[in-house]
Amino acid sequence: MIFKGTGVALVTPFQKDGSVDESRLAQLVNDQAENGTDFLVVQGTTGEAATLASEEKMRVLDVVIEANHGRLPIILGMGGNNTAQLAWEMENFKNQHVDGFLSASPHYNKPSQRGIIEHFETIARKSKRPLILYNVPGRTGSNMTAETTIHLSKLSNIVGVKEASGDFGQVMEIINHVEDDFAVLSGEDALTMPMIAAGAHGVISVVTNAFPQQYAEMINSAFQGDFQRARAIHYHLLTLTNMMFEEGNPAGVKYCLELLDKADAYLRLPLVEISEELKSRIIKEMKMKKLV
Repeated sequence: MIFKGTGVALVTPFQKDGSVDESRLAQLVNDQAENGTDFLVVQGTTGEAATLASEEKMRVLDVVIEANHGRLPIILGMGGNNTAQLAWEMENFKNQHVDGFLSASPHYNKPSQRGIIEHFETIARKSKRPLILYNVPGRTGSNMTAETTIHLSKLSNIVGVKEASGDFGQVMEIINHVEDDFAVLSGEDALTMPMIAAGAHGVISVVTNAFPQQYAEMINSAFQGDFQRARAIHYHLLTLTNMMFEEGNPAGVKYCLELLDKADAYLRLPLVEISEELKSRIIKEMKMKKLV
């Protein structure tokens, strides 16, 4: 299980003119590698992949690979609602430095559970990399049920799931019925600590962009059974974590990164920066918790 522990869904830093800030991106990768993060996820929702041109996606991936120097496994976000096209892209993907794909359940089409199963069976047959399923009903418009995830977990090339349904009963059902080598990863930062207490194997986190050391310590403390320490960190970050998502992701975390002088808060449309009111509350919370 190479995709375990603290994974970060990397932001894509932009300069004020909207271009990709390659220097800041490289610095973010190094910050993660030096502060306890276990694996990197590139070009997911948090990375604003939907607004990157094909050439930019290739360059972002190259910058991450160069900055990483082979230190951490790299997962690439590759999803879509055209099964045949996605299967072709995975089959023909060449970059040897990518260790796996994160693939969300098809959006917009709203397939049935049988359709979701056949979609993932098709791409798993074609992919030359292991797949992590991504269940995020708030974005895709349909929930991937526990039964569907358990069924797909039996395929050799599907090695884990990022669960962002927010349904704790569903999460526990999955944990209880998949094999020990199938990674159940939190897709909700605020639920990560309790999910690990229930048997999950880690997280693909947004908050870790800004606070890698604290988040890794929380995860590792939970794995070691030191839940007193894990809870302390969880609650120390919880209010700020919730604030980061109030006006959309990655707007909140990018503002935190700007306060920490790690990246600019600029986003590409249709995303916009958070409100002045939320900025004031985030500054107050970070100062109160000594996070800035």
